Amino acid sequence: MAVKETLICPSCGHVIERYKNPVPTVDIIIEYAAGIVLVERKNPPYGWALPGGFVDYGETVEQAARREAGEETGLAIDDLRMFHVYSDPERDPRHHTITTVFVARGSGSLRAGDDAGGAGVFTQDALPEPIAFDHGRIISDYFSWKRGERRGMPCR
Repeated sequence: MAVKETLICPSCGHVIERYKNPVPTVDIIIEYAAGIVLVERKNPPYGWALPGGFVDYGETVEQAARREAGEETGLAIDDLRMFHVYSDPERDPRHHTITTVFVARGSGSLRAGDDAGGAGVFTQDALPEPIAFDHGRIISDYFSWKRGERRGMPCR
C-alpha cells in the first residue's frame, strides 16, 4: 500500500503528490572486550541502543555502518558482516525505518559520541535497561546466532 502526501500550492492551486517511503538505517553489533557495545541515547527515544543511525544520501549501508560506529563509539571496526534486516514499521516511533544490521569487531578506545550520554560493553547476562527501539530483539537474535541456534535469520 503506497502512502502519499498531497500538497497544494496556496498561490496557484497546483497539486503535488509525494510518496512517503521508509527511511534506511544501519545498526552495528560491535564485538569488543568480551561483550557488545551499546550507547546510551541522549535524545528521545531514550534508552540504550546499538550504535547506528541514518544512511546519508550517496552513502552505501557499509559506509554508513563504519561512519556511525566511529561517530558514536570512537572505535575502528573491521570484519564488517551483514547480520540481518529488520523492517517492522513500528520499530522506531519517529519514522518507518528499515535497518540493515551488521556485526563487526571493534578496536581502539571506547568513548561516547556527542549525541550519546554514555557507552559501555555488555554481556548477554548483564544488559542495561531500558533498551531502545527493537534492539532487544536484535541483541537476542545475535546471541542465539552466536550459540549456533540459528543459521540465518527467519523472515519476520
